[in-house]
Parts: sequence; structure tokens; C-alpha cells
Amino acid sequence: MKYTQLGRTGLKVSRLVLGTMNFGPQTDEADSHAIMDAALDAGLNFFDTANVYGWGENKGRTESIIGNWFAKGGERRDKVVLATKVYGNMGADGEAWPNHDKLSAVNIRRAVDASLKRLRTDYIDVYQFHHVDRNTPFEEIWQAIDVLVQQGKILYAGSSNFPGYKIAQANEIAARRGGTIGLVSEQCLYNLAERRAEMEVIPAAQEYGLGVIPWSPLHGGLLGGVIKKEVQGGRRASGRAADTLADPSSRAQIQAYEDLLDKHGVEPGEAALAWLLTRPGVTGPIVGPRTAEQLASALRAVELELSEELLTSLDEIFPGPGPSPEAFAW
Repeated sequence: MKYTQLGRTGLKVSRLVLGTMNFGPQTDEADSHAIMDAALDAGLNFFDTANVYGWGENKGRTESIIGNWFAKGGERRDKVVLATKVYGNMGADGEAWPNHDKLSAVNIRRAVDASLKRLRTDYIDVYQFHHVDRNTPFEEIWQAIDVLVQQGKILYAGSSNFPGYKIAQANEIAARRGGTIGLVSEQCLYNLAERRAEMEVIPAAQEYGLGVIPWSPLHGGLLGGVIKKEVQGGRRASGRAADTLADPSSRAQIQAYEDLLDKHGVEPGEAALAWLLTRPGVTGPIVGPRTAEQLASALRAVELELSEELLTSLDEIFPGPGPSPEAFAW
């Protein structure tokens, strides 16, 4: 496994992040534990979750699965850099009692204690804001985070799904308060097929020293050889991937992508992950395996070296927006 620093911090994390969103809804507890064991054995030390994972009436279930795994001992907790998230409504029926969601100081305090209980740990390494809260000022948010740091309940704060200007605003207010390190990471939607983050989010993250953690690196399976699997009678595309393939021009683009990688003898999903690892500012993409085989494929991507010729061809198929601000200024 290869490692890097998380943004401007001294925290060393693996170049792949184990996403756990499937633990519970798609993968049972025993298999989830086996995947985490295999990830740790491979040197993958950065695990990501969220309080809402498990979804519906099972919100919090994923954190509980991880907590039960930690409780098995074997230095599991000490070896893991644990990241979870706060923001979502934790009501099973979709209705939140006032102050039981988003980023008010009272909900942050309540939510972190609930996550710690489910995770069966006394601290969270990276506590992430799952979304922008338009109604809570960052002064209040940072005050709440400072208290949690002082209590030893969290070590760092990160963001997810933040636009570039909110990253800047959050860290400028943190700097003015003094004594607050501010955001150290940003999770954003970023992959070969979705490169808008290059316009402002990633430049802002680099300017303020945040590690970039792309989620949906295969764009809902679209970049994982979806057409080839379809032809071979495997799992059919669904969700975002199916919607994209319904458009003839988009399907032709994905076909060109798969044909290119077939020519180079590279698996599509591994190439998509390896491409992200070449991008400036990227700490590591989040991979969310449902099975041990999917984890093994993701691990191979860390060692995969893409040639300049292949990188150029990928840019031709999936052109990015170009440098900022030129990409949106003219």
C-alpha cells in the first residue's frame, strides 16, 4: 500500500479510502468484517462512514457494524484512521425533531456522542460535515468543533460536498478565530466522467491545504466496464449508470473508453481509480466494495501505472473543464 499525508496535516493515510456505505444495506455484518480485515491486511488504513449510513429505519447500522468490528480487538481501532460524517436527519421516518439534524452546535454535540457510541470508540479521527448548512454560521460550527477537540472526541474536521467558496469561507473564519486548524479534507464527486470539481472545488482545496477525497470514483459503476458486463450477461447498469447509457452519445463515449482500455490490457475500474491517483491534490478515492473480490480489484489500482499515451487518450474521451478561472471565465 502507498501512503500520503492528509492535506496539510501530519496524518498519514492510505491512497485508497475504504467506503462503508454498502455495509448493512448490501453486505451483511460477517462479510463486512471480512472486507475490513482484508483491507487492513493490505495496509489500507483510512475508513470512511457516516451516521446516516444504513439508511431508512436502519440509519446508524453501518457505524454499528464498524463498532462491532473494532470490539474484536487485535489493535483494529489503533490501526484505522476513522472518518465519519454529521448533517443528516437521523429520524427513521424521515422527519427530524427540531435541532436533530444539520450543523447547529447542539446537533453536532448530540450527533458525535451517538456516533461514538455506535462506533464503540472514544474518538473520531476526521469528523466531516456531510453538506453545507446554510442556516448555521461557521463561527458556531467551529466553536462546537473546538470543544470536541478539547474533549478529545475528534482530532480533525473535514467537509463533504462543499463548493469552493464555502471551503474558503470556512477556513478564513477558522483562521480569524485563531487556534482552529479548520478543514483538512474535502470529499467531492470527482471521476473521469464528472470533472466539474476541477473548476473551483479542487483549486480551493489545494489553496487551503485540504486533502481531496473523491467519492463515486466509478461514477455509479459507469466506469467499471458496464457495457462489457452487460454484453457478457453480467450485472446490468442501474441508477446513474443506466440513465447515462440511455443517451446514445454518452453510450458511445463509454464504449470508446472501454475499447481504449481493452487495447491497453487494463481493467476499466482499475484504470478509473489509477487515473484519480494521478490527479493533483487527490489524497485517495473512496472505494465501496460489496465483496472481497471488488476490494482486491481496487487494491490493484494503487500499483497500476498509466502511460502518458493512455492518460492523453483518456483526456480526449473525457475532457476536463480546463484550468481555473479560464474554464468558467471565457
